Amino acid sequence: MTISTSPRPPDPAGDGAVTVVRRARVPGHDGAVDIVMSGGRIRSVGAPAPAGAPGTDAGDRLVVGGLVDAHLHLDKALTADRCSWSGGTVDDAMAETAAMKADFTVDDVAARAGAVLASCVAHGTTRVRTHVELDPIVGRRGLEGVLAAAADWAWAVDVEVCVFAQDGLTGSPETARLLDEALGGARAAGRRAVVGGAPYADDDPAGQLDRVFGLAADHDADVDLHLDLFDGTAEGALIGTVCDLTERAGLGGRVAAGHGTAWSFLEPEQRAAVLDRCAGTGVGVVSLPSTDLFLTGRETGAGAPRGVVVLDRLVERDAAAAVATNNVRNAFTPYGDGSLVRMANLYANLTHQASPEQLAACLDLVGPRAARVLGTPAAATGVVAGAPSDLVCLDAPDPGTAVAAVAPVRWVLKGGRRTVTGAAVELHPPV
Repeated sequence: MTISTSPRPPDPAGDGAVTVVRRARVPGHDGAVDIVMSGGRIRSVGAPAPAGAPGTDAGDRLVVGGLVDAHLHLDKALTADRCSWSGGTVDDAMAETAAMKADFTVDDVAARAGAVLASCVAHGTTRVRTHVELDPIVGRRGLEGVLAAAADWAWAVDVEVCVFAQDGLTGSPETARLLDEALGGARAAGRRAVVGGAPYADDDPAGQLDRVFGLAADHDADVDLHLDLFDGTAEGALIGTVCDLTERAGLGGRVAAGHGTAWSFLEPEQRAAVLDRCAGTGVGVVSLPSTDLFLTGRETGAGAPRGVVVLDRLVERDAAAAVATNNVRNAFTPYGDGSLVRMANLYANLTHQASPEQLAACLDLVGPRAARVLGTPAAATGVVAGAPSDLVCLDAPDPGTAVAAVAPVRWVLKGGRRTVTGAAVELHPPV
């Protein structure tokens, strides 16, 4: 996908000026409706727009809230050309990344992170949570590069950072110090503090969880974990421990768990119990289909698993859940373009979503429901009065079709201002 830039077209919104999106297909509304905005917020959906109000036309297409990527890795994105591809397991990917990040520079990270953000923005994403590794190998270079890219792209996408230990925490005092400093720095700068971990990569997995929740308590931080990324077994899964720690700390609604491939190896009743516990304790679950499909099932033989968490149970319970990108063209995932609609389509394929309602729920998993994983109430996201006027027009009549057809983006508004204009495809039949 080639992305070009040009001067912003005439704004459909000015500072405090009322504007309108006309002829929009909005989930929950019959037919095409108007969306009225002012001051960067949606004021009404479905009510008649003020006569003569400046605006833009959705052309009877679907308009949804800005898409939300709840789990991304900007610091190590676009490094596939540096990989040897000698293997494809989780351990192989971690070793490849550990070897290359010694050579990361702030400028290198910023350039790659910026390129991925550009692609995310072009595909309708207006909010991202990125995980950033801190350890003695890379120091703060990854964090500084990502923060620089986030500042450059703040006009189009909100980026929040989760700092975490990819290669172990309990045996690395320097990693602990870096995490503590980064969390303190986030709070001092007025940013949300989020701390994560990868306990499966630590010599003391349960000890790492204790340390992560301890850091969260010290800095009033949210917690976002890489959890239970196992292939072929559920033995050693720690999701129950995470739910216990969440309850004990009173962090319901502020904890997320990504991956959970081990849960694929549980019996259906056990898996349902795990997801019920997550819903009950306020632990959001993030399914990462592209990465987990790539990393799992390599050594299983016959009956290889898909390794992807199915979120139906959480959707039925109206709990926090998301589908997210995770990695873009690196040792963990050699694919990706930042398209969350494409990721929702992949998830739908893998988890047997077929009806219009099921497919629409997949789009919600990269939209308002994903925002809930990041701590935003459902009433404050999507195309509803009071929500930010972050809007995406997709070339489809409804959410189910958008996911089924991987509908392209026609335009994006951030705070009511045009940030993306997508080109229509033009065919040239013989005369």
